[in-house]
Amino acid sequence: MPRSGPISLSLPAFEGTTRKLILANIAVFFTLGLLHWLAPVLEAVLRGHLLLEPLAVAHGEVWQLLTYAFIDQGLLSVLFGMLTLWFTGSLLETAFGGRWLAELYFTSVIGGAILASALSFTHLLGLRPDLVAIGAWSGIFGLMVAIGMLFGDQEFLLWFVLRIKAKYMVAIYILIAIALLLKQADTFGALLQLSGALCGFLYVKFAPRRGLAFGLSERYFGVRNNYYRWKRRRAARKFEVYMRKQNREVHFDKDGRYVDPDELRKNPNDKRWMN
Repeated sequence: MPRSGPISLSLPAFEGTTRKLILANIAVFFTLGLLHWLAPVLEAVLRGHLLLEPLAVAHGEVWQLLTYAFIDQGLLSVLFGMLTLWFTGSLLETAFGGRWLAELYFTSVIGGAILASALSFTHLLGLRPDLVAIGAWSGIFGLMVAIGMLFGDQEFLLWFVLRIKAKYMVAIYILIAIALLLKQADTFGALLQLSGALCGFLYVKFAPRRGLAFGLSERYFGVRNNYYRWKRRRAARKFEVYMRKQNREVHFDKDGRYVDPDELRKNPNDKRWMN
């Protein structure tokens, strides 16, 4: 897989998991916008239960750990966020597949929300558990960190103007989030983005190459097959004991498979059968 390449001004493919994520975000944005026009009170109540508020999560509204990522503040926010998701997601999906991309994105979204919500109870840097946050940027930060790790020398156009390598572009976004956190301008939102970036880093660093779902399925089938082999060996031992009581000898190999008596009597040094 190449780690660097020239800048291409053509738009990436709009398909697969990347397209589904973008369309889901846009659909929620326009649904809430239409609801705000038709029933503003209902829209306000619904939004209040979908955004991320650590205090509400602690009281049982755990779905907020996911739903906040599909709510944006305004048209420019959703436009810029979805454009970034399009470019970063399509690159990663082409290289690693849609399932891997979805796992990385939702690990950053949910993991970042859990970490940021937990830290909000420490009250450090002006954090409070009653602060709220919305937007897909925790997931997008996870994707950007993955690109910085896997395609660090790939060149991009930062804000469609500045030619820059991926690793430096990611560093700029991280530094901006740290500055917002330290200046306490948008403390919880900045922390959420940094937490998403950390979860994205951990996923790329430690998750199986083909994704968590594939790794868990392999582990499950490995455990299941070992269990079936153990049952077969146990049944073979019981059958051997039973046949001895009947004054008959049967043999099974270490995997519990029946061994033909003729095979046991065959002379291993007799190579006439090879002619």
